[in-house]
Amino acid sequence: MPPIILMSDPRVVGIPVHECGEALVDLRHLPFIDVDERLADPVGAYAQLREGVVWRLARAARLLPEGLRLLVTEGYRPLDLQIKYFEEYAAELRRAHPDWSADHLHRQTSRSLSPPEVGPHVAGAAVDVTLCTSAGVELDLGTPVNASPEESDGACYTDTDHISAAARRNRRTLGAALRTAGLVNYPTEWWHWSYGDRYWAHTTSAPAAHYGPVTFGARTGPQGVTP
Repeated sequence: MPPIILMSDPRVVGIPVHECGEALVDLRHLPFIDVDERLADPVGAYAQLREGVVWRLARAARLLPEGLRLLVTEGYRPLDLQIKYFEEYAAELRRAHPDWSADHLHRQTSRSLSPPEVGPHVAGAAVDVTLCTSAGVELDLGTPVNASPEESDGACYTDTDHISAAARRNRRTLGAALRTAGLVNYPTEWWHWSYGDRYWAHTTSAPAAHYGPVTFGARTGPQGVTP
């Protein structure tokens, strides 16, 4: 595999954000994708994405072969939840590797979880997505969504060779549709795709990201964004 630029890389962290103010849109009201409830929260934050990301998912859905659909497991993630996930994974790695320096631990943690200060999910710019049939049967893409490098023995990496031929074909099908629609993949997680965030800006050589951290809550409603 080619060298992977991690979310914690200074080349990503240093990209400026020119917040465009787009609203969050509730994916559960849209006909062209399915939304899985495995990470559902009481106010439905998990099902929110910025409008520009949603438009591109709509295009990707139209590009899939007949009989296949996008299955979203998570979109927006509140900052406090991102911090919790990041710290818990860092603590797990620290227990396994007590000799790692703080900087190395931070980099290794960012293989699977974005540092909270640059998290695409926190900006409503990233979506965790897989494929299912029109009957709702989830396809095999090699690992479960959100599998870590440790528990999957690296099979969560998008370009790994350690998955079946069928899973590799399914990843290619998903990736072809999403890339054509303008999203970019985080190479350590085959399911993680984004648009308008710092990682997208780095990958596409855009001068700035479009989306920064936002908040969502019951009072703002499904279209509410607070920069």
